[in-house]
Amino acid sequence: MYELKLFKPPYESELVDLIQDLNHLRRKKLGGSTHPAIFFQLKNIFHTLESLGSARIEGNRTTIAEFIETKIKTELTPRVTKDEKIREIENGEKALAYVDHQIGELHGEITRSFLSELHKIVVEGLTPHPDGEGSKTPGKYRNIPVKIGNSEVVTAEFALVPSLMNDLLTFITNPDPEKYDLLKTSIAHHRFTIIHPFDNGNGRTVRLFTYAMLVKQGFNVHIGRIINPTAIFCSDREEYYRMLSVADAGTEEALLAWSTYVLKGLKIEIEKVDKLLNYDDLSKNILLPAIKHAQDRKLITDIENAVLKIAVDKQVIQQSDIKHLFPGKDASQISRVIRKLIDDEILKPEQNSKRKYILNFQNNYLLRGVIGALDTEGFLPAGVK
Repeated sequence: MYELKLFKPPYESELVDLIQDLNHLRRKKLGGSTHPAIFFQLKNIFHTLESLGSARIEGNRTTIAEFIETKIKTELTPRVTKDEKIREIENGEKALAYVDHQIGELHGEITRSFLSELHKIVVEGLTPHPDGEGSKTPGKYRNIPVKIGNSEVVTAEFALVPSLMNDLLTFITNPDPEKYDLLKTSIAHHRFTIIHPFDNGNGRTVRLFTYAMLVKQGFNVHIGRIINPTAIFCSDREEYYRMLSVADAGTEEALLAWSTYVLKGLKIEIEKVDKLLNYDDLSKNILLPAIKHAQDRKLITDIENAVLKIAVDKQVIQQSDIKHLFPGKDASQISRVIRKLIDDEILKPEQNSKRKYILNFQNNYLLRGVIGALDTEGFLPAGVK
């Protein structure tokens, strides 16, 4: 196993350009015309895509369409998820939320106990390996040899795992200059992979570990920048494994190639955020097509369609904004229309206000149209379709 250390990439290399560009994006002040509550819903959708993509890398064949249907059903008609393929993806969503809270909001550290809890969330309720995607020892380092599926990579001897993981955690928390943060992240991802510290769920956990490092470095805020690092890997699963194999050599040249691959994908994903922060683009290319999708399939009435279009146009609406749609009707009758849309979870009250409302598209049939529009606009990695 190669020596775990940083190196200086050649000044003229593509990697140096990528690091400079990403550091600019890290410091770039988030702004735009999209309402934070609408942007937050998009962030949750991207977390869904990330969880699905991460599971699919490991062989879960659930499609985005299949998962969205179960998501709508479970939100509108709560039930216990029995399908382990679905539960595996839901675990990924919970784990991402845990990272956002623990590292993003509480500014916690990436420690042994943090990784233990992360792994427990990833494998919760799943049948242990080899019959399922769960673990016999959730949160604990393995005490058995393991192999990486479809790979010739030789993982660490289990007796060495604790010391190797201690070295890795020391490596990522060492106070090196900020300019090395992204290089450290890509090297740490590969190192975690070849250590393979748990008996199962290592692939899903290492991608969450990478996400946690990026959040720690300031690439994410509570309702800010969307990061979908799994998209780097799940668009081309074979290329991901091929590049991991390249990095196995442990030379500076090999790690340079691996890090360039990782950071190039990360830059593409982060730059997509600007399109979503521009509400003109978001409403025209994502939200209005989603409403049309619902109307074409007669999932909403004509009057509901008109209300939702106004909600998209204004972002925040109140009763006075739609009263012209109901000539001759009093305020109580209009309130009942709004109440139905709230009950159907298509509108929801704006935070801290009971009389103002915003569009809600996370857990209802509008979500199908939103996902379709995101796909059309190139936001869905090929690996999750």
